[in-house]
Amino acid sequence: MASTGGAEVLVASNRGPVSYDLREDGSLHAKRGGGGLVSGLSAIGPDANAVWVCAALGDGDREAVRRAEGGRLPASDTGGQQVRMLDIDADVFADAYNGIANSVLWFVHHMLYQTPLEPVFDAEFRRQWGSYQAYNRAFAEALSQEAGEGAVVVIQDYHLALAPRMLRRLRPDLRIGHFSHTPWAPPDYFRLLPDDIAAELLSGILGADHAAFLTRRWADAFVDCCHAVLGPGIPAADPSSGGTRIGVHGLGADADFLRKRSHEPDVDERMRALREEIGEGRKAIVRVDRTELSKNIVRGLLAYRQLLDDHPEWRERVVHVAFAYPSRQDLAVYRDYTAEVQRVADDINSAYGTAGWTPVVLHVKDDFARSLAAYRLADVALVNPIRDGMNLVAKEIPVVSDEGCVLVLSREAGAYEELGEDAVVVNPYDIGGTAEALQRALTMPVEERTERCKRLAAGATALPPAQWFLDQLGALGG
Repeated sequence: MASTGGAEVLVASNRGPVSYDLREDGSLHAKRGGGGLVSGLSAIGPDANAVWVCAALGDGDREAVRRAEGGRLPASDTGGQQVRMLDIDADVFADAYNGIANSVLWFVHHMLYQTPLEPVFDAEFRRQWGSYQAYNRAFAEALSQEAGEGAVVVIQDYHLALAPRMLRRLRPDLRIGHFSHTPWAPPDYFRLLPDDIAAELLSGILGADHAAFLTRRWADAFVDCCHAVLGPGIPAADPSSGGTRIGVHGLGADADFLRKRSHEPDVDERMRALREEIGEGRKAIVRVDRTELSKNIVRGLLAYRQLLDDHPEWRERVVHVAFAYPSRQDLAVYRDYTAEVQRVADDINSAYGTAGWTPVVLHVKDDFARSLAAYRLADVALVNPIRDGMNLVAKEIPVVSDEGCVLVLSREAGAYEELGEDAVVVNPYDIGGTAEALQRALTMPVEERTERCKRLAAGATALPPAQWFLDQLGALGG
């Protein structure tokens, strides 16, 4: 497919830097997002001739694409970035996004299946897989059209695992990278997938010149899967012999943004409200998560309950501030999990609460300013995922903390690779062990806590988002 564009740098991701709400009067309201890709594209400057290719996620996005010329969104909505949004058929998108990416690939890489009953790879799965292929093909074709000769293309995440190989076939002149933001499953678990699907996913990513991951552990797991499924020597152990190079880029926290944003007036206002909810003189154990199955919120609550049982001296002296923002509520299993989080929190408050003390302060409405307020006042940060590609909350809280906090961190979070030495590390399945970790964190001497938090903040900001993105470009010679 010949190029019709001249972009020198291209980014592809499911979600773009802007989304749209369609209002009752027919007008569109644009809302800009943030994150590492936004920072990265800003870092390369306005003269880099960059294009971001993304999918329309809802009715507002689709209407914006229909009103835009060639799917290219107005620069006034995107902060000056060139963004091409793809109006993929809504049914195809739903199959690819919810049916495959979120209900199969996410579950495989986070090892979430209850294997006596799931997965079931039947005719319906095969139908949805066809949509996943079509979704990836739409991205490959759009990137091919937008890219200039020899351009650098960075494709993001598990939604687009097939796109590198598809794009390579269309445009062999391009320098292509793929970055995985999730963990990568070990071979025994990855091979739950049908053999042909497993091979197609691996071969898809190996269409890239550079395949990158958040930690060495996930990169090694990918290579192990390639050897198990595709055969020894794939990818080539010696990058100079050609093929796909394997890289590791550990995305860090954006310290400058976080420190500035966390001291704005709306955050100060939320801090006053939270302190009132917690009560004078009490310690705060803070967690901030989406109600994603892998985040392990229920076991965190159960560990807090165990703490109150094992160490009753903490009753009325500590509060668990738990922000559990609903995620993927169009999937029944996520709705059920969100309801279970609420039920367990209510049970703890009913069993232990007093007239002047609410043991669990649970908020389910997303509020970034309130999250930053909780970061600042946390005595203990609880980050205990079952499995996580990185977990930026583990990196953000030490950066923002006013007095220095203790990080209780799951050894299954990607952040453990960088922060484990200065955190209190837990097995995420061990309720009693996590309760004892909370006790250790709550009783840690102030001097030790402060020094650990300083080292955590330094480790958390070693590769800020802009540099993380630039490193990916650099690995491709961009």
